Amino acid sequence: MKESSEMISKNILIAEDELITRMDIAEIIKEAQHNVVGEASDGFDCIELCRKHRPDLVIMDIKMPILDGIKASKIIMEENIAGCIVLLTAYNDKEYVEEAKKVGVMNYLIKPIDEKSIIPAIEVALSRNEEMRAMKSEVEKLEKKLEDRKIIEKAKGIIMHREKISEEEAYCMLRNMSMKKRCSLRTLAEIIVKTETVAV
Repeated sequence: MKESSEMISKNILIAEDELITRMDIAEIIKEAQHNVVGEASDGFDCIELCRKHRPDLVIMDIKMPILDGIKASKIIMEENIAGCIVLLTAYNDKEYVEEAKKVGVMNYLIKPIDEKSIIPAIEVALSRNEEMRAMKSEVEKLEKKLEDRKIIEKAKGIIMHREKISEEEAYCMLRNMSMKKRCSLRTLAEIIVKTETVAV
């Protein structure tokens, strides 16, 4: 059981200007078998610690000195220096919730908080983040395939025109050249397209 807990443990950073609250949160997180990689008392320090540790999750109070939680969250998400963010607030205000959503915050909690509220919020935020990362990765793969196909089609058209051969013959020529040169079809296609552009 211990090995399983260690496998799912995440690196978490806490940003809270109230020391007692910060200590309470840290204790809850450690008891849940997660790692507290840093603690900050304001938004500025939180950003700096995120740049250093790249945590899986940040638990951050909205109301903090120097830089508040919303502004700090915006910078963290723009720089992609943390997996996801859970905001803490003493206000059940729709305006704060909407602002949090706009900057990409995964979840928020209304103070006072305890183990029963914070642990599920952490798990939900981490789960949503994993889903979003998987979706983003899938989209990037599809975009790359589409881009590969476009450049290969362009190179194939150049060969068809230059050699006066059919589409199938041009593709076979591309594939054989790729195998002979031990490079990908995409790389070979890019060279052909660039060479043609220079020649023109």
